[in-house]
Amino acid sequence: MRATTASEDPPAAVRAVLFDFSGTLFQIGTYADRIRAALPQPVDDTAMDLLLGQLEARLSDPAVIEAQRARDVSSKAHRHAFTTWYASVPELAPVAETLYAQLKAPEHWVPYADAESTLSRLALGGVALGVVSDVGWDLRPTFAHHHLDHYFSAWVHSYEHHTEKPDPLLFHHACRELGVEPAAALMVGDHPAKDGGAAAAGLRSYVLPAGATPGSYRGLEAVVQLAGLI
Repeated sequence: MRATTASEDPPAAVRAVLFDFSGTLFQIGTYADRIRAALPQPVDDTAMDLLLGQLEARLSDPAVIEAQRARDVSSKAHRHAFTTWYASVPELAPVAETLYAQLKAPEHWVPYADAESTLSRLALGGVALGVVSDVGWDLRPTFAHHHLDHYFSAWVHSYEHHTEKPDPLLFHHACRELGVEPAAALMVGDHPAKDGGAAAAGLRSYVLPAGATPGSYRGLEAVVQLAGLI
């Protein structure tokens, strides 16, 4: 029988899982609901469709595109990116700051239906948990509002480190906080380049498909399997 070489050794057991925030564990309420909450006057369905169409179209405006560059490297850049986009629609310009404030408000975020059960199973299985997110504000109040903060021992916000995923600095900082080597960590997110980029930093990565609606099941059961707990 041929001897097993070092390159054929099984991968290290998953000792830590790092989660992205938006689109992975949480999703914010729909823009239709948020716009209705922000505007002082009622908005019927026809007018809302027009507003949403304009908001989508403005993503192609040069000024809006430019404002998105490196938006998560600081709180100031993050605010500028989103308020520039909102204000590009004339009807939304007066409430651009209100719409941005909604982003930071814990009550506007909804955990996916399988978020808590997944976190609980991982924690009970002895897996350390961390958050690594490209974001412009502290996420801990949002997790606390939904009683999910106690699962996590590491919080890595891009704006606090002045860089964005897939910079290895963010992933490696989370691993150090959790006391694990990158090879024993799994990054879970919804962005192929940013979250999948953890692989270049020596971690394993799992990228969720796009398109999940707020409060739906996200398919996080797969993370429990990847951690070897099923």
